[in-house]
Amino acid sequence: MQRSICLTICFLFLIGLGAAKAEDRVGQLSLLYPAQVFDSDDDISGVRLDLLYGVNNSVHGLDLGIVNQTVTDQIGVQFGVVNRVHGFVNGWQGGVVNIVDREFVGVQVGAFNDVKGDFIGVQNGGVNIVKGDFNGMQTGIFNSVDQRMEGVQIGLINRASVLDDALQIGLLNYNDSMHPLGFFPIVNCSF
Repeated sequence: MQRSICLTICFLFLIGLGAAKAEDRVGQLSLLYPAQVFDSDDDISGVRLDLLYGVNNSVHGLDLGIVNQTVTDQIGVQFGVVNRVHGFVNGWQGGVVNIVDREFVGVQVGAFNDVKGDFIGVQNGGVNIVKGDFNGMQTGIFNSVDQRMEGVQIGLINRASVLDDALQIGLLNYNDSMHPLGFFPIVNCSF
C-alpha cells in the first residue's frame, strides 16, 4: 500500500513537471510572504516549500508548507495545513483546510474541503462541499453537491441538488430534485 501511494505521488509530481514552461522557477522557499526567494507573480515548476506562508502564481510539482496559496493553477501534489488555490487543481491535495475556486480533478483529503467549480475524483474529509457538478466518490461526515451528483456519497449526512447515476449511503440522504426520492435514510439512489 505504501509503495502504491509513493508511486502515485511520484507520478503526479512528474505530471506537474511536464507542464513546466521555460521561464518557470524550479523551486521556491518561503518563510512568511512576502519573505520568499522569488516573487509571488512567478510560476514554480518543481518544489515549493512554504515554511509558514507562501504565494505564487502557479505551482506544477510538489507543494509543501503550513499555508500554501496559489493564484492560478496547481498541478501535482499539494500538502499543507491550509491550501488555498484561486484557479484549478489537477492532482492530489491534502490538508486540514482545502479551498479551490475553480475545477478540481484528482484526490482531495482534509477536515474541510470546499471546491467552487466542478469536481472529478475522490473527496474525503469531515466536511466536503462542491458548488459545481461532481463525478466520483465523496466520503465524510457531511457531503454536499450543489449541482449534479454522479457517483457515490458515503457519510452521516449526504446532500445533492440532482442525483444522476448516483448512490448515497448515510444516516440522512437528501436529493433536492426529488427524483426519484427527495429524502431517504440509509440508502438513496438514482439510476
